[in-house]
Amino acid sequence: MILALYFVTTLSACTWVPIESVGKTVRVLPWGAVPSDCQSQGEITVSVKNKIGFYTRNALRVQDELETLARNEAPSINANTVQALGQPVDGTQRFVAFRCGGR
Repeated sequence: MILALYFVTTLSACTWVPIESVGKTVRVLPWGAVPSDCQSQGEITVSVKNKIGFYTRNALRVQDELETLARNEAPSINANTVQALGQPVDGTQRFVAFRCGGR
């Protein structure tokens, strides 16, 4: 039991998704209007584990990892900005990707 608790506590402290160098250049827009100098490049759907066995991971950590994955993926579709299309559901989240001027 103590070993299982240690394992879950250790896992919950980990960041499983590192930001890649290309992802560091991608801006995240808050929900709302998109700047007029941005053109949609498509959608990105990303997923992470939100449950590990009986343990439900911290929702904020899951959301942060999903955002990091979207930022890492955006440059592959010529985008430099992402915006969430809604809240994460079962460890999956959709983002719209934009190419914005001046960036």
